[in-house]
Amino acid sequence: MNPIIIIGAGLAGWTTAREFRKLDATTPVVMITADSGDFYAKPTLSNAFAQKKAPDQLVVTTAAKMAETQNVTLLAHTRVLRFDPYVKTVTIDKDGVVSSIDFSSLVLATGAQPIRIPLAGDAEQQVLSVNSLGDFGVFFQALESISIRRICCLRSYENNSIEGNENAASFPAKIVIMGAGLIGCEFANDLVNAGYQVSVIDPSSRPLGALLPEAASEQLRKSLQDLGVQWHFGTTVQAVNQAGESAESALQVTLANGQTISADVVLSAIGLRADTRLAAAAGLACERGIQVDAALQTSAPNVYALGDSAQYASAGNTTLPYVMPIMNAARALAQTLSGNKTEVAFPVMPVAVKTPALPLMIAPPKLGSKGQWMSAEPNVWQFNNEQNLVTGFVLAGAQTSKRAEMVKLLQPAL
Repeated sequence: MNPIIIIGAGLAGWTTAREFRKLDATTPVVMITADSGDFYAKPTLSNAFAQKKAPDQLVVTTAAKMAETQNVTLLAHTRVLRFDPYVKTVTIDKDGVVSSIDFSSLVLATGAQPIRIPLAGDAEQQVLSVNSLGDFGVFFQALESISIRRICCLRSYENNSIEGNENAASFPAKIVIMGAGLIGCEFANDLVNAGYQVSVIDPSSRPLGALLPEAASEQLRKSLQDLGVQWHFGTTVQAVNQAGESAESALQVTLANGQTISADVVLSAIGLRADTRLAAAAGLACERGIQVDAALQTSAPNVYALGDSAQYASAGNTTLPYVMPIMNAARALAQTLSGNKTEVAFPVMPVAVKTPALPLMIAPPKLGSKGQWMSAEPNVWQFNNEQNLVTGFVLAGAQTSKRAEMVKLLQPAL
């Protein structure tokens, strides 16, 4: 029997394998990934610094253990060159050796890629993004190296005598974050809590402007500003240049409004785009993501997609780049792969924003919904559509405990 092949070893890939093994212990499963395949929770990437966790401490289960437990043949550090959905082969490059593998069914769990905008300047290539454990390792090492270098320089200047705490947080790096969306705000909160100096640049007028009513957004802005986050709204980063050896920080960031900010690290957090490259090259239907029907099948038979790369018909033909949709989709897909075709039904899935300065729980209305945000009570906002039905909500602070109550309120409208 040809194996089921899963491309991608993130949450979507591993959860599909695990759910399938609950139903079928013998059908061969091959997982292909360009990274190590270690299992980790991606949301922990944006709150690891304040918890003082290094990259290896974020690994929940090693790739070898996952492969053994789930009875999966794991091809780590392997690049998928292409696949043919009709001949049913996947062509891979493993250590420079190109080969093909036949499949019975194919699961695309290729995730998303950071959106990068073109920048001027001689240090544009030094701008970092964090979308994987490997990316986080690069970011972590950059900040550690900067802090250690500053400690060493200060020791030398003071003739090897230094007062006070000698840890890295005593000599914080300056970080510029491009983007005041969900990931940008989470990183800003985490990094400022870890003792770093943080500036956030965004072309909008407020943080999380696409998800929050204005009053909630203002609370978040003030809460993070009180911690030390410096906001620069209504402008964008135009250029990143080397600052010169004599400068205090390594980089000079030029904004569209003419202002310049010194920085040690620039982090781009302006959003993610579904990775449709393999699917599009194979002729599959793609828009904002890989288009899938209610049973998660793509436009080709026996080829499925889920996770950040998928565009779900069951969710109004949109992408759902969050944890809970992945879990629901993986359970449904496992049933289909085992011979019991199952359509995915997404319940109301509020998103928890990891900003301890102001904890948030968001159930946004559907894109393009007509209506208005209303304040039901302090730190509780609900979105009423044109029929005066509640189709979204935002909870802040201690009110996040009302999650279940608000979900019930949405049910009749949805």
